[in-house]
Amino acid sequence: MRQLEYPILIAPLSAEDGGGFVATVPDLPGCMSDGETPEEAMFNVMDAIEEWIDASRTLGRDVPSPSRQAQRA
Repeated sequence: MRQLEYPILIAPLSAEDGGGFVATVPDLPGCMSDGETPEEAMFNVMDAIEEWIDASRTLGRDVPSPSRQAQRA
C-alpha cells in the first residue's frame, strides 16, 4: 500500500499545545505527527504511516485498507 492512499487530516494546534499543525490518519488509529507548517506535518506523517504499518505487520495485526474516500481522490 502506498502512503498517499490514506486520507490525512491536518489541523492547527493551539498555542497551549505548542502551536504548529497536527496530521492524523483516521484509517490508522493513533497514527499522527506534527510540524511547524502544514507541509512539515504532512511530510512527518508519511514516516508515521510507514512505521505504523511496519509495527502492525511485525505484531501480526491486520493493516486496514485505505477508506473509500481516499481511493476516489
